[in-house]
Amino acid sequence: MYALQQVSKRFGDTHALDAVTLTLQPGRTTALLGPSGCGKSTLVRLLNGLLRPDTGHVLYAGQPLPADEKALLALRHRVGYALQGGGLFPHLTGEENVVLMARHLRWPEARIRERRELLVELTRFPPEGLARYPAQLSGGQRQRVALMRALMLDPEVLLLDEPLGALDPLVRHELQADLRAIFARLGKTVVLVTHDLAEAGFLGDDIVLMRDGRVVQQGSLTELETRPQDTFVTRFIQAQRLPPGGGVTG
Repeated sequence: MYALQQVSKRFGDTHALDAVTLTLQPGRTTALLGPSGCGKSTLVRLLNGLLRPDTGHVLYAGQPLPADEKALLALRHRVGYALQGGGLFPHLTGEENVVLMARHLRWPEARIRERRELLVELTRFPPEGLARYPAQLSGGQRQRVALMRALMLDPEVLLLDEPLGALDPLVRHELQADLRAIFARLGKTVVLVTHDLAEAGFLGDDIVLMRDGRVVQQGSLTELETRPQDTFVTRFIQAQRLPPGGGVTG
């Protein structure tokens, strides 16, 4: 679905991405994993055309992202995007946030209503909550609204940039289970940014471990654990394990 060919991106003297070559398979969930500042979010913004590479090419369905802004905007309608905290418009209700682009594209109201009801059921969101503003919703509810908004146009691809990063552990655990069920039900191409190894392993079919703007290794969690291609892979995995005797006992 997506491919990056020798893609580099700099911000001043900082190499956010350094000659990254990567293929993201359609119909699978790819987790972009790594420490803060390793280039995960920059990569997602390049996939969505929000940033342009300094060098190299970003391809979607075998074709470079359009240089023309109108064509790029049309492509973005095929890509759902949600970020940490939800990124909801605070002056709009939950429903107004969800249906914003559908109304902008002049979908018939019957089609909007049908799609909204399907998404409420899919995300297990309380329908009465759609009348509330983001400040009146819990963190988990805001993230569900953001997910509904990202899915409203029935996109081919879903880009999620640290969608659960700001949530408390119990809410995060519940949403992880819901997201995995949603991904399995929809069968879409999903790219998920996280710094959490367990989350990447739970949600991702494939994991791309990054460091300093480069891809260190791509594969399943089992492959990263049993066949690390760099000492950083082992150190990153070990750093997120509980120490011996560190578990909670009853």
